[in-house]
Amino acid sequence: MISFDNFKAEGRSPVYLQIISFVKRGVAAGSIVDGDELPSRRMLSALLGINPNTVQKAFAQLEREGLIWSGTGAKSYMTISPKRLELLREELLRDDVMLLISSLKQSGISREEALELISSNWDREEEEDPEGEEL
Repeated sequence: MISFDNFKAEGRSPVYLQIISFVKRGVAAGSIVDGDELPSRRMLSALLGINPNTVQKAFAQLEREGLIWSGTGAKSYMTISPKRLELLREELLRDDVMLLISSLKQSGISREEALELISSNWDREEEEDPEGEEL
């Protein structure tokens, strides 16, 4: 069963969208795979301390997007084809890039400055130890 232990509702985004994002990112990362069972709507709402209708709204959207299948008895399972996984990864990457671009533009950074900033920091993560200090 998919674990929501690491889920934290934060920010201004509606909680149902945060649940959708959590599931999609888990799929993209490989921690959620085809056939995995999701907790029941009531169980997840109790675990997260949110209204069951919020969970229902998230699950309904995931079902419309073809990422989950809900059977009788309220059980829901992930349905992820290789093509859907590829499209999902592209969607998440595009969203992340657009968020970065928006943030850079709001900071007054030009395209050239942004490209230089990315280029100069591209390998930086690999140069840091787990505590985030440079080696």
